[in-house]
Amino acid sequence: MFPSAVYSDRRKKLRHELSGGIILFLGNQEVPFNYPANTYSFRQDSNFSYFFGLDHPDLAGIIDLDEGMDYIFGNDVDIDDIIWMGVQPTIKDQAAKAGVMHTAPLTGLNEVVKNALAKGRKIHFVPPYRGETILWISDLLGIPHLELKANTSEPLIRAIIKLRMKKDAMEVAEIEKMVDVAWKMHTTGMKMAKAGVVEREIAGTIEGIALSQCGPVSFPVILSINGQTLHNHYHGNTLAEGRMLVIDAGCENDLHYSSDITRTVPVGGKFNARQKGIYEVVLNANMTATRAVKPGVPFKEIHMLAATEIAKGLTSLGIMKGDPADAARKGAHTLFFPHGLGHPLGLDVHDLEGLGENLIGYDEEVQRSKEFGLAFLRFGRKLQEGFVMTIEPGIYFIPELIDIWKAENKLSEFINYNVVETYKDFGGIRIEDDVLVTADGYRVLGKPIPKTVTEIEDLMK
Repeated sequence: MFPSAVYSDRRKKLRHELSGGIILFLGNQEVPFNYPANTYSFRQDSNFSYFFGLDHPDLAGIIDLDEGMDYIFGNDVDIDDIIWMGVQPTIKDQAAKAGVMHTAPLTGLNEVVKNALAKGRKIHFVPPYRGETILWISDLLGIPHLELKANTSEPLIRAIIKLRMKKDAMEVAEIEKMVDVAWKMHTTGMKMAKAGVVEREIAGTIEGIALSQCGPVSFPVILSINGQTLHNHYHGNTLAEGRMLVIDAGCENDLHYSSDITRTVPVGGKFNARQKGIYEVVLNANMTATRAVKPGVPFKEIHMLAATEIAKGLTSLGIMKGDPADAARKGAHTLFFPHGLGHPLGLDVHDLEGLGENLIGYDEEVQRSKEFGLAFLRFGRKLQEGFVMTIEPGIYFIPELIDIWKAENKLSEFINYNVVETYKDFGGIRIEDDVLVTADGYRVLGKPIPKTVTEIEDLMK
């Protein structure tokens, strides 16, 4: 945990954003995966972690906006628990570490909520995302579970976004530690990427590095020679010369701050001419977009800058044609780059996404597009100092998408379909870094992970 004053200050700032009522934060519960006593590894709710810091199941927190007091609700262990788990800190001792002086058994939460409802007080809560939490909050508030989303507190959601989006120096340091672990994960994966190796050998090894160095992976490892499938979690292919291996992986620590890095390497360690040509287009888009990061710039503009660079590069290779800027404006690049440039990163690998992408990434000034490709951009509004963003352009040759576009002769003024056909066996390439928005620009976080052609080939020798 951070010092108790950190959590007290966060709750104080949250109070200043709202007026009247109580704020209800339900921590996560343990979840069984095949029978009740055999549970998944516990992971605390990120909002509860941000404001209270306690990494234990079956806790709830209340911030009373009218009385100016904070409460932790939870049960102390009994001897049966101690037999299996050992001695555990009391709820009072845990709460003190979060700067909370008022505690009560978990059953006391029902009474507090019941009294607040009886007095007509506003109860602020955010959208629940786990089934057991949905049932818990539905029972507490007497709201049918299908109506919970309509009753969430938008003022609370907007306040949390405002506070959590800007990372302080301590948070940035935790993210950067996780990027440094990702350096070990990715460089190890690169060295293992040889013909005859089965993908799961690499995926299991790099997940083991995360567990041994800090904690679990921050999302299921994406690792495949079929990189044209953006989130490919199948790890049963055998690596072969001539294929590219996409590795998209990160980790999180006990404070739950995370990293998210992607590298793409040639199986066997040497780029052929075709691989190098596509790779350098993606690398240029990655670096050009990164250099454009600074406060006040809409992330949507940086996304379009990367799209234009991809169109320009593919035009130079004869895969696209015409004016690259015009091609990007009309969406021709989305045949090859159908996703957004990046997303916020922090306590969640897609930070705050559970609160609603449009509330996080868009505002009155920058609206979300409905166009194919651009609609997948999770974040479009202006960057601010303290934001941590991923920058992850890619080029993918998706046979099924190519077939549809070719049959429709879609945007043929910009696409050389005969050339594209020869790349349908290529797969995909993505390059991703974690970038902090600074006062006057940007800083790529963590120990540099090889990404130029020369750096990758030298490492994989």
